[in-house]
Amino acid sequence: MNWYNNAVFYHIYPLGLTDSPKANTYIQDKCRIKELFPWIEHIKNLNCNALYIGPLFESATHGYDTTDYKKLDSRLGTNDNLKEFVAYCHGNGIKVIFDGVFNHVGRDFFAFKDLLKNRENSEYKDWFVNVNFVGNNEYNDHLSYENWGGYNLLVKLNQKNEAVINYITDVICFWVKEFDIDGIRLDAADVLDFDFMKHLRQTANNVKNDFWLMGEVIHGNYERWANETTLHSVTNYQLHKALYSGHNDQNYFEIAHTVKRLNDSLKTGMLYNFVDNHDVERIYTKLKNKNHFVPVHILLYTLPGIPSVYYGSEFGIEGRKENGNDYFIKTIYKA
Repeated sequence: MNWYNNAVFYHIYPLGLTDSPKANTYIQDKCRIKELFPWIEHIKNLNCNALYIGPLFESATHGYDTTDYKKLDSRLGTNDNLKEFVAYCHGNGIKVIFDGVFNHVGRDFFAFKDLLKNRENSEYKDWFVNVNFVGNNEYNDHLSYENWGGYNLLVKLNQKNEAVINYITDVICFWVKEFDIDGIRLDAADVLDFDFMKHLRQTANNVKNDFWLMGEVIHGNYERWANETTLHSVTNYQLHKALYSGHNDQNYFEIAHTVKRLNDSLKTGMLYNFVDNHDVERIYTKLKNKNHFVPVHILLYTLPGIPSVYYGSEFGIEGRKENGNDYFIKTIYKA
């Protein structure tokens, strides 16, 4: 049996846990990733045997605007520090998967900077989607491009471009060779090109035995993404919703119906189950009756799927979005 079928995950958002500065100066001032080492013993005590950590690589702000896929974020430390951390996890029997942000990049990404500089003459102009040299934007680039989520901070990669595919393939191979990771969680998998994901699956099959691909998918038929040709698993947002709203509304039929529907529809693989993460409010905040905190977690651990605990939530801490700002769900610190 593959390791991930017996995995119990712990999920760390490293920039939040280490209370890193919100803006990156690209100058290393402190090796914050060393602050994560003491957490490994805690993770083991929870009987977790796998760690999903990320985003980790150089970015301008929150980690999902990647500027360098092969360099640990300067706010966290160096590549050698990250290599040491993964080795320490492996030495304690914990598998490690990284966050793979391959749908979009930050504006400081080398290929996009070349596009801004050389415009029509840039060799990277086809790396991005719907570049229009007669457009403009709030950055006064005198060009426009397709972004993710309406944010021009996040420049959409052209996943049908062969050079982009080869580049991301090289990144994955680098992560395995340099850090010996065991898998990748694909950010925004529900908007990734399916042929691109098939190529990622082929790459996963080649780089390492039992290399796991798990994708962030919110709505739809999960088997479109989780199957023999694309991803091994996806995030189970449908169960996430049923677990907290079923308890809040005392509608346990919703939970039972969701579990049965998912079991009937998914023929391959196991879904990645969670009750909260870095994108949604913490479970203790969402529950109207705080006494439901324990039964929600009992269901998380016992229902079909791969359970995951978001760092700090095991302590029953609060964390809510405030005016659209998700800072307080990404960190256990209060500003």
